[in-house]
Amino acid sequence: MILNVNLEFWNLERSSTKNKLLPVNKIPFADFQKWHNLLILQIEGYKRKGNYMLEESNEENFEHGEEANEVLERYERMLKLNEQYFFDVAEFEELIDTYIDKKNITKAIQVAQLGLSQHPFTVLFLIRQAQLYAASNQVQKALDTLTKAEMLEPSNTELFVTRGSIFSQLNEFDKAIETYKQALETAEEKDELYMHIAFEYENKSDFESAIKFLKKAVHENPENEYALYELAFCFDITENTAESVKFYTEFIDRVPYSPAAWFNLGIAYNKASMFEKAIEAYDYAIVVQENFSSAYFNKANSLANLGRFDEAIATYKETFKFEEPDATSFYYMGECYEKMEDWDKALNYYNKSIKMDPEYADAWLGIGIILEYQNRISEGIHYVKKALELNSENADYWYIYGEIQQKLGFFEEAEIGYCKVIELESDNEEVYLDYSNLMYIQEYKEESISMLADGIKHFPDSPELKYRMAALKFIYGDTQDGMYYLESGLSLDFEKHIDIFEYHPALNKNASIIEVIEQYRK
Repeated sequence: MILNVNLEFWNLERSSTKNKLLPVNKIPFADFQKWHNLLILQIEGYKRKGNYMLEESNEENFEHGEEANEVLERYERMLKLNEQYFFDVAEFEELIDTYIDKKNITKAIQVAQLGLSQHPFTVLFLIRQAQLYAASNQVQKALDTLTKAEMLEPSNTELFVTRGSIFSQLNEFDKAIETYKQALETAEEKDELYMHIAFEYENKSDFESAIKFLKKAVHENPENEYALYELAFCFDITENTAESVKFYTEFIDRVPYSPAAWFNLGIAYNKASMFEKAIEAYDYAIVVQENFSSAYFNKANSLANLGRFDEAIATYKETFKFEEPDATSFYYMGECYEKMEDWDKALNYYNKSIKMDPEYADAWLGIGIILEYQNRISEGIHYVKKALELNSENADYWYIYGEIQQKLGFFEEAEIGYCKVIELESDNEEVYLDYSNLMYIQEYKEESISMLADGIKHFPDSPELKYRMAALKFIYGDTQDGMYYLESGLSLDFEKHIDIFEYHPALNKNASIIEVIEQYRK
């Protein structure tokens, strides 16, 4: 059994950032993905959940438990009576596992030491002792113990894996990679070692190399679902959607009945906004594995992306046949109802989400937005504030907070919200328009111009910012600068010149402005 100590492996249940929809100019339905089969890190190593794992029957588990209890009782009786009993290697290993399960590392180390005294040439106990030292942060002792083990059995694969894990614990990722590659020379199950190497490359943020070794793991063992999911994660991090689609399509040609492959192909299609193909892939995953709740969930997301909200809601409900309802599912059902402008049902599901998880910030925000739609703005702001209490680093929340405070006439609070958006989300050009407008309606001429100037500095190719600046310059009587920004905007995007007239309709009567626009009309 391989021990991995304190390694920060990526959790397989990942999602892209969920952006709450803004009241104005709503973005498409967010791309939230549930990932299947969590990686569970335990002290005795990582265990994977998946159909390819063999599980003992309940009867076998019971018999195994009975034997373990008998061994434990005999061992503890020996200690209590200060006597010496003999245990075979398997019994010692059972005792070590039992104390690990009880989170008693000290006793587990003592058992390993006794095992060595009774079986001095059993390298397993030295390796286990090293693993336990590492788990209790006695790293040098662990490395020294492995050196002893190597003298007895220099080609032991688990020895090198344990040493690699310790180097990883010390953030010595290159040494870990080198050590895992040594283990490959004698390893029978090379796919797991390829994954270890991939993890170290991930720790180094070298995701291209990680992809290379994860592909080796899948080639070595096509049933290694964990490697398939980790590959999807790396493709996502590198934004290599086309390569992801290509890889999973080719893999499915070889292994057509892999639910994990169909599922991850669906995620790749969804990320590429190919929602019909994503739905088809999720359907195949469900055909292969009927109880694949995450496939139902992601299929529902793709349906929502296509605006098929009734179907999406029904598909979210399908997940409840195979797993307990959760806050996320209720939240997304609420968002579907919000899109259909069924405010009461949207509020109902957002409240269900909060009941399941009182710290689900998006649901609090959702209620605030629905109350705003219902012209209950003074009520809604309290829910937005609650969302910010739970997640004060979300730029979208601050944006909505600023917009609602502006509607309520609390301009100083609105300004705080817009300032936080700029602080947290440097690539948001829309906020400069709204912040400038906030200054404009308060008749702060210099501030409104200055805010747009800052926006143009960050987004020099934004026609919206140029047109807004042109409008303000004309409004404030600076015709020369107004013409400069107007022509700059027309050069970038002629069609959007209408923004000037939407912002200040009176400018539509300015003959000079109309003349310049006509000169740029193709």
